[in-house]
This record gives sequence, C-alpha cells and structure tokens, in this order.
Amino acid sequence: MPAERLKILLVEDNPGDARLFNEALNEAHAPDFELIHCASLAQALERLPAAQPDVIVVDLGLPDAFGIDVVRRTRMGAPAVPVVVLTSRTDEALGLQALHEGAQDYLIKGELDPRLLTRALRYAIERQRMQAALQSESLTDELTKLHNRRGFMALAGSHIKSAEHTQRPFALVFIDLDGMKDINDTLGHVEGDRALVEAASLLSRCVRQTDIVARFGGDEFVLLLTTAENDWENSIRHRLQQQVDATNAQPGRRYRLSFSVGVVTADPGRWLTLEDLVAEADAMMYRQKHRKKITDGD
Repeated sequence: MPAERLKILLVEDNPGDARLFNEALNEAHAPDFELIHCASLAQALERLPAAQPDVIVVDLGLPDAFGIDVVRRTRMGAPAVPVVVLTSRTDEALGLQALHEGAQDYLIKGELDPRLLTRALRYAIERQRMQAALQSESLTDELTKLHNRRGFMALAGSHIKSAEHTQRPFALVFIDLDGMKDINDTLGHVEGDRALVEAASLLSRCVRQTDIVARFGGDEFVLLLTTAENDWENSIRHRLQQQVDATNAQPGRRYRLSFSVGVVTADPGRWLTLEDLVAEADAMMYRQKHRKKITDGD
C-alpha cells in the first residue's frame, strides 16, 4: 500500500461509537489516517465532494437511513469509493448482505481491534482499486486500447440520455477498415494487427477529447461525436481522409489504409435508440463499401 495519508469518512450518529472508532485508530498508531466524522448520511453525502475520502465507514442504523438502504445510497453517491459497514453482533447477517450490495467489508461494533481495523480499511481500498482496474480492462479492447463494444455501449448509452435531457445533437459514425482479409492473407496476422492498431490511432486523432472512440469488433470501429457541427458527415469524412492520405504517404509502407464510413445524426427532432443508430450507420457504411467494390471492379 502507498504511504500517503488516507482519509476515512466515518458516518456514525452515536458519539460513543465514533469515539471508540477514533481510539481504535489511535491505538493502532496510525498517523497516516485522517478521520472525518458525520452524524447522518445526508451530511456525509453533502461533504463528499470536499472531503474526497479514500474509504467510507458507515453505520447501518442512522437517523436518516437504515440497513441495506444505507449501503445503496452511499454507493450511489460515491460509486468509486470503497465502503465498509458497521453492524452489531446481532445484525451480522445484515453485514453479509451488505457485501452483496457492494460493500467491501463489515466490522462489528464493540469488536474493533485496532490492528484488524486498519487492515480491514486498507484491504477495502486495495480491493476497490483492483475491481476498478478489472472493470476498466473489461471495457477496453486489448489490442487497440480503445473502448470495446461493451465499453462503447455503456458510455454512449449514458451520453444519449444526457443529450436527450439537454436537447443537444450528436452523431454516430460506423467505420470498417477495408482490405483486412487481404492484409491478413498476404502479409500475415501480425501485420493485420498492426493495421488495426494504426487505424485506432488514426481515428483517435480525428476526434475531440469529449468524443467516444471504440473498436466494435473485428475490423469495425465506431465513433460518437458529441460536439455539434454544421455538417457532421462531410466534416468527419474530411478529417478521416486527411489522416488516411498522410498515413498512406509515409515511405516504405506495405499496405494502404482505407475506410468505409456510415454517419447518422440524432437531434431533438429525431431521437433514436443507440441500437437503432448503430444499425443505421452500419447499413450506410455497407452501402459505401458496396459502391467501392463496384467502382473498383471487384
């Protein structure tokens, strides 16, 4: 564990129990802990932005919340912060249930052994970090380091809800990397993977920080453009072509990059589900790919 000072937000309405908790920390000779005490859940949630705790320790019996509802509201208010619950010996089953609701651990009042307390807090923080890392990996494409399909659907779905609320338009772009089969067949899959990584880097250079870029699967990519433009389609196609031309002009290349692109927009007069937007952009992309094959005489 790092040696930086850790902030503990204790949510406990009983002054005696709060004093015992503080004493247990002091007995553990833990000068690297800072204790912030709140007597109600509402007060704790209000102080969260300024306090920025590393771990929240919360009693399951508070004046304004009780039982599992305490855990649910705490997790909703601070989803990235590990939660440890305090419970009595008679309510130990409630502590176990709290684990299923996202708490990292539970401690029994009256049995706050100083050494076990500090270890439980540090382990809770470490488990939360590990879970966050695993969650991040599950939403990231291993090869390109872009969001994967699951990550895109989660982020884009959240953005669409926000866009509908604020009435702000956005665009969805479905992109297929042309010629991947030929690259794999003639140059090998190692070179094919290199082409996918190169395409991912190129696409990332074409968008803004607020946009979402993902590898949807295989040789397919998808962008969600969040900043309104006068002509979404021509603008993104122009930026893509500029990057493709610059990349293909590099000396010593063994293959050329080419994209087939489908662009759809959503605005207050035309809100669609994310699935419908993806399907429509996908269909538009395939129409362009078909036109290319006819033009190239394939």
